[in-house]
Amino acid sequence: MSEAVEPAAGYDGPRLAASGSVRVRVPAKINLHLGVGPRRPDGFHELTTVYQAISLYDELTADRADRLELVVEGEGADVLPTDENNLAVRAAVLLADHLGVPPRVRLHLRKQIPLAGGLAGGSADAAAALVACDALWDGGLDRNELATLAADLGSDVPFLVPGGTALGTGRGEVLSPVLAVGTWHWVVAVADGGLSTPTVYAKLDALRDAGTVPAEGVGAPDELLAALRQHDPRVLAAALANDMQAAALALRPTLARTLDAGLAEGALAALVSGSGPSCLFLAADADHAASVAARLTTHGVCRTVRTAHGPVPGARTTP
Repeated sequence: MSEAVEPAAGYDGPRLAASGSVRVRVPAKINLHLGVGPRRPDGFHELTTVYQAISLYDELTADRADRLELVVEGEGADVLPTDENNLAVRAAVLLADHLGVPPRVRLHLRKQIPLAGGLAGGSADAAAALVACDALWDGGLDRNELATLAADLGSDVPFLVPGGTALGTGRGEVLSPVLAVGTWHWVVAVADGGLSTPTVYAKLDALRDAGTVPAEGVGAPDELLAALRQHDPRVLAAALANDMQAAALALRPTLARTLDAGLAEGALAALVSGSGPSCLFLAADADHAASVAARLTTHGVCRTVRTAHGPVPGARTTP
């Protein structure tokens, strides 16, 4: 799949890195705490969230070209747009405008992060495109500058530039690093089909207006932040929280079966990832995660099951 976007006219001086190809690996994100406040005048909701980058990756390669082109393989290759409706393409155009260069690049995206699964796959690809194109065009922007630029593309994109674990406020784009001692182990149950994030937000608003769920939500993430410093999986399990879960379950009731199955197979905690429909299960260690994943697979409550660990770095160039 590919779509050509012609470069800007009138540019007569290329500013390219010495290398003709840049490869970037970028992780998925999960929300360990997702507190959703009221809708703001700009249409977004006020968020307080704790992000963690986990070891499910997309890979994007940027090569010199005479026009902007995106080719996709893997997850969602038959449905993903490859024009300006794709965040990776928009990221390349945004960076080119910022650097004053034409958006001449061929992007080859190998996707493994599920689409519309609450794991920020599209945002990850945008972060990867920013890092890759900055290197290809010799932009010289540091991580903070790229993250600032990324805020124009979406709430999750700035986090996926640095990765790790971070507190997000505002609409999620204002980041503060969080100390997360050691490695945490997760099982990810990937659902059939996706959920639209705006639809889940709208459902949450409707549930709150109807008094079905508390308007105040899950509150501040103090307990979660303290748990991350202790590195006790059982303490963290008790602190995980997601205001979006009730709305995701209302839109996709079968997710309750997935959550119940993971708990029945020994997961320490279960929650919907972000806006869903992927479900997360916390494990005590890598062996426990593998065991939970193997047994969860037999329940037939999801499309596939993967194990992952976090935190991991964000978008990074690779050989």
